[in-house]
Amino acid sequence: MPITEISAAPHRIGADFGRDGFVVLPGFFSAERIAEARHRFDRVRVERAGELVVDSRATGRRSFWRDAEDPAVADFKFNDVYLLDATTRELALDAKLTPILEACLGEPAVLCNSLHFEKGSGQPMHIDSLYMTPRSSHGLIASWIALEEVHPDSGPLWYWRGSHRIPLFRFKDGSHHVGPGEQGDWDRYMATELTERGMEPETFLAKRGDVFLWHADVVHAGSPIRDAARTRASIVCHYYRESDARALDYALEPLNGAFWFERLGQPVRVEVSNFSPDGGDFPAERYLRRYPDVEQALRRGLLRSAWDHFREHGAAEGRGI
Repeated sequence: MPITEISAAPHRIGADFGRDGFVVLPGFFSAERIAEARHRFDRVRVERAGELVVDSRATGRRSFWRDAEDPAVADFKFNDVYLLDATTRELALDAKLTPILEACLGEPAVLCNSLHFEKGSGQPMHIDSLYMTPRSSHGLIASWIALEEVHPDSGPLWYWRGSHRIPLFRFKDGSHHVGPGEQGDWDRYMATELTERGMEPETFLAKRGDVFLWHADVVHAGSPIRDAARTRASIVCHYYRESDARALDYALEPLNGAFWFERLGQPVRVEVSNFSPDGGDFPAERYLRRYPDVEQALRRGLLRSAWDHFREHGAAEGRGI
């Protein structure tokens, strides 16, 4: 796998990115920076367990880490730690990384999500723009930060060089965003395109501190995990262009020449019984911020409290916290 020198000018890296659809930055983060990031992640899991949103890879169930089933055994995806932890934000928008992100995007980058993995994703072949479809063409990129050395049996990342140049599939609604029941159509289309173009997957066997940047239209996958006992700890981040991000209803916070979305985490459906009878542990501020209609009713004196709304109406309506 060709390695792009970190010392190269950002525009040179951007050119390589445009040609191949990815770029590798070997040893970009020091062992100390990675150790600090892992330490802070461990602290977040303890100190912010009632806010940290996780998805069980075994059941697909979304919950707060505090309420996760079999947390010591099951495999989880940890969503948007960057919203809870400044160290994660500083890693995702490192001062040396943001000029490279800008060179790849053509505009300043906006960090819009982060995903922590302890094990290989095992995801089938896909492109990110199917699910996070940017407003403008080529307006989304991703980074993969290795928190440890990747073993071949741990399910390393597969990617298809140059696959971002394959014409995007158009779904029934005319868009490039996959709709319900349409994933199989894309799978068949892409399998044919890759075969006709003679494109084969390459494997990224990362060292700790390596960074892999890829275009949102590059085909990639989590290769099969041959040893379930092995971890493959990593952080994945996605970035929009600044102009696209400003069209969305989120606040942008500046950091190191780029920005990050200041927003609520993913909503989680929680039973009323998860909270104390008096609602003393109910996150009222977060609930009101998520649902302006409830906040407005409270201001008008139509509700006694956010807790009363959730207990009497919100939970039954499926409103997440």
